[in-house]
Order: sequence, then structure tokens, then C-alpha cells
Amino acid sequence: MPDTAPAPDLDLRLVRYFTVVAEHRHFGRAAEALRVTQPSLSRQVRRLEQQLGARLLDRTPQGSRLTEAGEVFLPRAKALLRSAAQAAARTRAAADPARITIGYTTGIIVTPAVRDLRRRHPDAEVHSQYVDCTTAHTALLDHQVDALVTRLPFPTGGLRVTVLYDEPRVLLVPLDHRLAGKESVTLDDIADEPLPRLRQADPAWNAYWRVDPRPDGRPAPDGPSIEALEDKFEVIAAGQAVAIAAGPRAVSQRPDIIGIPLHGVEPSHVVLATRADDRGLLVTAFRRSAHARLTGPGAVPA
Repeated sequence: MPDTAPAPDLDLRLVRYFTVVAEHRHFGRAAEALRVTQPSLSRQVRRLEQQLGARLLDRTPQGSRLTEAGEVFLPRAKALLRSAAQAAARTRAAADPARITIGYTTGIIVTPAVRDLRRRHPDAEVHSQYVDCTTAHTALLDHQVDALVTRLPFPTGGLRVTVLYDEPRVLLVPLDHRLAGKESVTLDDIADEPLPRLRQADPAWNAYWRVDPRPDGRPAPDGPSIEALEDKFEVIAAGQAVAIAAGPRAVSQRPDIIGIPLHGVEPSHVVLATRADDRGLLVTAFRRSAHARLTGPGAVPA
């Protein structure tokens, strides 16, 4: 006999809370990320478990781990949140087609293209928004932004990606490092130097920015794990690691760190990414502005 029990009315806010706890594997860190108290977060997750009739997380002194039911629910929860975000974004777009949000990641300047787009479409609502490099793919698919200027590599499924320009890669070292006075360095010079690993980043991203493995097959030496890209500056300045970055602005804010040209590696590719199925007027117009105005670090705002 078919199951005719009514489906539970899920609160999307509770679903989101669960996915954040599942990501952090720790109620305290998840509560901090969500900017709620830990007891409140625990109560909300328990409410979701009651709605579903299943325990999703096992609490332990070390943190939390997904139950078998939680493992089943997590990908569906993420899909549910994404579907809701897309539905809301497409509804807003239908009601207000003259609106676009341009995303950019660390060290990327989109001002020349944004100003050009505003000049060409003065009645449009054009916004710019910072996007963490670890969330580039989801920021587009979840309609948080409509176009994104960032650096490869990142997952590109469902996206249209074109290269805008290349930036040379540099080695970041503290001022008292043994290599600090050199005009350029190679991978051989840093064969035994530890490099940080960004904890939440896609494995391909870490591999690219650590050049791991090296051309001879050796793994790149491990340095500290960091939570955010900006944290690398602290571990470099403290002498715990060196790091590979892109472009002349890599250390513009840090007088205690210098960048040395790194030879023998491919340059960083700065790209424009949009949703593959998005052929909207403003997205198409921004593509033209980006290709015309974003030509490299020397581009001057128009």
C-alpha cells in the first residue's frame, strides 16, 4: 500500500543551519559562522530532526559527525537550498530584469568594467560584491552573483568561463627570509619550503597554488592549514611558511612581506564566469565591458 503520510513542512532556515554544522563538523564553529548562539543552534537542529523523524548528527566532545540519516539528507538539503535560491533569484529577475550583481575575488579589480556597464545602461541597477574564492562556483549557481571575475582553478560545471588576462605568479616570503634578496626564484629554490593549505578549498585549487605535485613528482611540503586566504600573510610573516600568489598587488598591504617573481610555472589565469544558460541583456553587456576594460593589473578605471 503506498505511503500516504504527509511530507513534513521543512523550514529552510533550519535546513541551512544543518548544512553549516555538517560543513564545520562542530556546533561552536558553525554557530560563529551563522552568528547565532551555540545553544540556539543546537535547538534549531533538534527541531529539524524532530520534523524529519531522524537523528542527523551525533554530538561528541570533539565536535559532531553525520549519522547515516544525516549522510543521506545532506546532499538533498543542499539541493533544496539551491533550488529555493534559484527560484527566488529567477522570480526577482523576472520582476526586475534591469539588475545585475558582479562578483570579484581577492586582488581582482572590476571597477573599469562596472563603470562602463553603468555608463552604457544608466537605468540598470548594477551592484558589485566580494566573493570568497572557495565559493566561486556556488555563488554563481545559487544566484548570489550573476557574473564573477576570479582566478582559475575552480569547479566550472554549469558555467561559461573565458580568460580575460594572465598574471605572473610570485613567491611571498618574510623580509628576513634567505630568498628575500633574490631577483627571481624557481621551484628548485623552494623544494623544501612548507606552503600553507587552505582548509575549505577545492583540492585542485590547493594543488595549483602549491604546485603540488612538483614537476619531478615530489609532493609540495606541507605548511600550516589556514581557514581563510588572508590568513596566509600571518603564517608567512611569522616565518612558518612561504606562499605562491598572483600579480603585483599580492603584498601591497604588507610591508613585512615581499613578492619575488617565480619562474618556471604557468601564469595565473583571470577569468570571467557566468551561468552557462544565462543570456540576459546585462550579463551579455557585462561580458563585452569585461573583455574591453579588464585587461590586466595596469587597467585604469574608466
